[in-house]
Amino acid sequence: MRKIIFVCHGNICRSVAAEFIAKQTLKEQNIQQITVISRATSREEIGNDIYPPMKKALFRHGIEFAYHKAQQITQDDYEWADEIYYMDRNNLNYLNYLLDDHKKIIYPISRYTPQIDEIDDPWYTGEYDIVISQLEECIKDILKK
Repeated sequence: MRKIIFVCHGNICRSVAAEFIAKQTLKEQNIQQITVISRATSREEIGNDIYPPMKKALFRHGIEFAYHKAQQITQDDYEWADEIYYMDRNNLNYLNYLLDDHKKIIYPISRYTPQIDEIDDPWYTGEYDIVISQLEECIKDILKK
C-alpha cells in the first residue's frame, strides 16, 4: 500500500483539495493500493473545515468532498507516509522545522510536472479554480509514477 500526504499551510485549501482530487481520481481509475491524506504545517486552522471558496471551486470542478477537520502534520504521520508533497517553499521550510526527513520522502507537488513551479495559496490570490487545475495536473503525474 502506497501512502501519500499532501501538505499546505493550513490544510483548508490546497492540501485538502489535493486529497479529494486524488481520492476521486483513484476511485475513477479503480486504484485501491494508494491511501491519501492531507495535513497542515501550521496550527492556525486546526479543526476547521475546507475554506468555503475552495468548497465552491471543488463543486464547480465536479470534485466530491466531505466534511474535513484540518490537522497539523506530526512525526507519526511522517513515519506512516511513503511520500509527502508540499505546495510551496514556505511549506518546505516549516516541514524542515517540524520533521526530520531521514527517509527523504518530502517533495514539491510539482515534482513530476515541470511546467508548474509552486501552487500559490488561493487564500491570498483568490485563484481557486487555477489551483484546482494545477493540482489535477500534478496529481495525475504523481499517480502515474
